[in-house]
Amino acid sequence: MQSFSDVVVVGGGPCGSFAALNLGKFGVKVTVFEEHDEIGVPSHCTGHISIKGLKHLGLYPLPSQIVENTFYGANFYSPKGGKFSIRFSSPVTCVVNRVLFDKYIAKIAETFGVRYHLSSRVESLFIENGFVKGVNANQNGKDTEKFLSKMVIDAEGTSSKILRQTGLTTFDSLMLVNGVQAEVENVEDAESDMVDVFLGRDYAPGFYAWLVPKSGGKAKVGLAAKKGNPKELLRRFMFKHPVASRKLHNARILQTEFHPLPLGGSILKLYSNGFLAVGDVASQVKPTTGGGVILGMICAKVASEVARVALCANDFSSELLGTYQKRCEEILGFDLTVMLAVRRMLSAMSDKKIDDVIGFCAKFGLGETLQNFRDIDFQGQAILKTLRSPKMLITIIYFFFLYLSANI
Repeated sequence: MQSFSDVVVVGGGPCGSFAALNLGKFGVKVTVFEEHDEIGVPSHCTGHISIKGLKHLGLYPLPSQIVENTFYGANFYSPKGGKFSIRFSSPVTCVVNRVLFDKYIAKIAETFGVRYHLSSRVESLFIENGFVKGVNANQNGKDTEKFLSKMVIDAEGTSSKILRQTGLTTFDSLMLVNGVQAEVENVEDAESDMVDVFLGRDYAPGFYAWLVPKSGGKAKVGLAAKKGNPKELLRRFMFKHPVASRKLHNARILQTEFHPLPLGGSILKLYSNGFLAVGDVASQVKPTTGGGVILGMICAKVASEVARVALCANDFSSELLGTYQKRCEEILGFDLTVMLAVRRMLSAMSDKKIDDVIGFCAKFGLGETLQNFRDIDFQGQAILKTLRSPKMLITIIYFFFLYLSANI
């Protein structure tokens, strides 16, 4: 049996480390268990993050070696190659090296006394009298040992192995998509300060594909899909799409990673006696884009604040920890509901209708109207702000009628 911690965190990704960091800075004794032998490896995420979100978390500017590029907006391409662009006057997003980003958050946590156990797989929760009071973990392939704590924060990611042991409901498997992410070189004619988003069932059924430029003709290229083989879909997208193929026909894939993505959109019960869940495992992910770094880290900070209250009160009951759920719903509930509705509408549309939407937006000059749409994390609130514009209202009505016609 190992030494005691106030809080055990399962998972050393950005959400787990950020929860640990925000506990450690107040003197809480925290131990993080990470199953891999290196923080941030393997990297499954593009690392395309909003600058506003990083500022909100107190993490911007990041060290220059972590940031691979910054972007002023995005180009949206229809299945036939139609284009609609939104460009802002200043950078709104950046792409980070996720390995370095994850290590950066963990290093800050360590400066506050957080201990990391690498190559340490948590096999199960230790539950006593209905309360989570630690974990059973296997370190470096040795016999499983018990590590006691006053409570556990679960940031394990999409596996949900630990979450299921509490009896809490996991995210809907129907909201999972299979993602593939590739680092490529020899990219041609890409706008270096714009992200490319490609819609269409032929190339990314049920989701979308992307091209995120880096320097020196390199880029992160990927897609996620509800069905089909991601590896085959990626090659088809890179070399058959009418626009992407022009940029990627000479591209060479340097590295490829595969990973399931939860699309979130539903608020799950995220707590029980002595237990909180954060990040992907808690479905704190944007249904529109699959991005979960900023939302997950915001909720991780909330989890740390609620955990501190529980530690001070020596009360780890679900009644007290349930305040975490309420605060997450206040922060995310509306936006997740709106984003889920948008995702379902997009998924229901045929490629022909998506072509029509992109064409309509381009002809209608919607790019100028969307200059107020700078908050890519809280998209529901951003949409509300843009509704003051008649152009945006007409566009949403048009979009809604296309959706209805797709379901008649």
